[in-house]
Amino acid sequence: MASSISATATALLGRLAAEMQTVGDMARTVPGGHALTRAERAWLSLFEGRNEAVAFGIAAFAVHQTVYYGRYLPYLACDYIPAMQRYRLQPGREASRAQWWRCVRSLLLSQVLVQLPMMLLFLPAARLAGLDCGARLPPWPRVVLQVGVFFVIEDFYHYWAHRLLHRGALYRRIHKVHHEYSAPFGIAAEYAHPLETAVLGQGTIAGPLVFNCLVGRVHIATMLVWIAARLCQTVEAHCGYDFPWAAGRWLPFWAGAAHHDYHHMAFVDNFASTFSWWDRVFGTDRRYRAYEARRRRRRCSAQEAVKAE
Repeated sequence: MASSISATATALLGRLAAEMQTVGDMARTVPGGHALTRAERAWLSLFEGRNEAVAFGIAAFAVHQTVYYGRYLPYLACDYIPAMQRYRLQPGREASRAQWWRCVRSLLLSQVLVQLPMMLLFLPAARLAGLDCGARLPPWPRVVLQVGVFFVIEDFYHYWAHRLLHRGALYRRIHKVHHEYSAPFGIAAEYAHPLETAVLGQGTIAGPLVFNCLVGRVHIATMLVWIAARLCQTVEAHCGYDFPWAAGRWLPFWAGAAHHDYHHMAFVDNFASTFSWWDRVFGTDRRYRAYEARRRRRRCSAQEAVKAE
């Protein structure tokens, strides 16, 4: 039994190593008779004559950094606009400049040393897992549908993994790093212990793998769209603002910034990443709902006082 497992592991590592050395060749990749669209030609040009694993890893990393920090810029601008301060969830508890720079330095180190290596390994691992790495790009309706399903799968995984990280030694030694910011700001979303980054990151990978195995093929390009969508969501959840136009105000079961900000403020409950339904089902949002009801009453009273003046 042990020798069989060892042989299987050795074979998989050999295949992974071989995939790591694959060089892009458009003539080999394009099916006979298929006329490439402009988008497909641009996609394949990323890999042509290059190590495909490295090319995809760098592309994924570029998408990650651009979306992550780009999505944060509007919230950073709000920090300097007095009129926007009325929407702060925890007014008067902003991070200091020293704390902000500490977060940025830690993030860049983690993103380069932890996330980038994972991204460089993703394309070879995706091929072994059976994801679609062909020349034909999927139609947008399929991409949107799959990304929506990925959100649901990731949210389920995140709820339980996050809840586990709040137990005993796992919290003290790992998850407590993320909770250094009790009043979070957008880019604090990925401020975490390297082990937490690796563990919770599996939820992002799990959605495409589960869908690919049980429902239908997932194209590797869809992964980039999924990464971008997930980053937009997590930066919003940590932004520290509750705007009237926020998705959580009009989209049913969308957790949003208010939901996750409470988790950082109180260190308890609201364990889900994207949706609020698992916290509602398992009763891990009771204290939040009571707190939110009080907060909304105070806000309404303040608005009525202003009108009375």
